[in-house]
Amino acid sequence: GGGLVCEPMTRLGAAVTGVDASEKNIKTAMTHAQEQGLDIDYRAGTAEGLIDGGETQFDIVLNLEVVEHVADPHTFLKDTASLVKPGGLMIVATLNRTAKALATAVVGAEYVLGWLPRGTHDWSKFVTPDEATAGLKAAGMDVEPPNGVSYSPLSDSWKISSDTKVNYMIVARRPAE
Repeated sequence: GGGLVCEPMTRLGAAVTGVDASEKNIKTAMTHAQEQGLDIDYRAGTAEGLIDGGETQFDIVLNLEVVEHVADPHTFLKDTASLVKPGGLMIVATLNRTAKALATAVVGAEYVLGWLPRGTHDWSKFVTPDEATAGLKAAGMDVEPPNGVSYSPLSDSWKISSDTKVNYMIVARRPAE
């Protein structure tokens, strides 16, 4: 995206590589990082491109709100998992393919509240926790049970919950060699 995760991670002391398939998003993120005096390695590209380019593996891969936008989630999870060093982590955050997610993440967020442009999400591309877990396990990752992420409009805050019916996260670890 536009650096929404990369910038705070850099401020916390991480050496960050941010990758997005959209050249426009990368240019926006680069401009903002420069304005903030942040040193972030931004790249326009894909996981497949990193692999084909012989990219070294990373300690942590944050795969946040991406899986639901790719053509082949299983292959995408396999490719991004291959970028995780032995002993490293991948965190996947995405939307579940449920009626509740359709009602809140698509109809509510895009059409009623206008938080996102209409058409941002295609409900048929949402990935269930079982599908994400299976893809990560097939890629050789040890997978923790999913956690839900719930929004409270009263407090305007997000919290970890047991409800995975809309947003959820999965932590996966590449076994150490």
